[in-house]
Amino acid sequence: MKSIVRWGILGTGKIAGTFAEELPFSQTGRLVAVASRTAGGAREFAARFGGVRAHGDYPSLLADPEVDAVYISTPHPFHAEWACAAARAGKHILCEKPLAMTHAEASAMVDEARRAGVFLMEAFMYKCHPRTTRIADLVRSGAVGRARMIEASFSFAAAFDPAKRLFNKELGGGGILDVGCYTMSVARMVAGAASGKPFENPSRVLGATVQTSTGVDSFAAATLEFSDGLLAQIFCGIGLTKGHDLVVFGEEGRIRAPYFMSPPGEIEIHRGDNVTVEPASGSTHKYALEADAVAQALPGLESPHMSWADSLGNAAALDAWREAS
Repeated sequence: MKSIVRWGILGTGKIAGTFAEELPFSQTGRLVAVASRTAGGAREFAARFGGVRAHGDYPSLLADPEVDAVYISTPHPFHAEWACAAARAGKHILCEKPLAMTHAEASAMVDEARRAGVFLMEAFMYKCHPRTTRIADLVRSGAVGRARMIEASFSFAAAFDPAKRLFNKELGGGGILDVGCYTMSVARMVAGAASGKPFENPSRVLGATVQTSTGVDSFAAATLEFSDGLLAQIFCGIGLTKGHDLVVFGEEGRIRAPYFMSPPGEIEIHRGDNVTVEPASGSTHKYALEADAVAQALPGLESPHMSWADSLGNAAALDAWREAS
């Protein structure tokens, strides 16, 4: 474990601000630098946090000798380019989800990190929270009997604007890449827990989407087949409001986790007429826990919370979802 990790943030969007705001609540992280595509943007972001160096371009941050690790929060299509550049610069990498646009890109990122001997993790912050571990433990222990069906959804209705990233095909817009990656990830995690593994990849993916006029998916659904007859139905969208819940149906009951992707929160365990509600617990600063997960894994190259194999499996399943649609 590394006691202190000096962070640089590459990209100054909303999620970068959230990471920077929560980093002081971590046990190990300290923000030292930020980079934007413009010097003005970097200075404006850095001024919010005090004592943080502002770099007017990404290569300058990667050349900063005081940066140990970079948090990449650019739009999706630029993740692979800058993660590979960071690896070549000897920086550890926490890259926002989805790790890449495709499985091929994600594989290239993993290969680059392996060659450079640097850490790489896809930033699924919910995977680093004890609530998520608890859900997997309940499934693994048979708390509601053998798991037979998984349902997961993450969908919201954003005002349509073809100029915004969410609706821009060239910037990786659409529901599947933006939030469907969460539903795919949690379904694979639960399927893995049901068979005593960290995750399981679906053997078959059936999917459908409704497209916007800009060519991105407004909302999408998929049915996943796993081993031993386990099925999952997942839903995502940027153009339709729906629940944000995970439900695991077992032969003796069901587990429900509202807002599974944003812990902490309650966990409901239903067995017949009996309902047990485990109260919300664990830190509200999930991005701080994510930063600490990086430090805990160093000097290793992967985190048990989100391994390379897990990220590659998710990328392949997302490819299959989009192809099936």
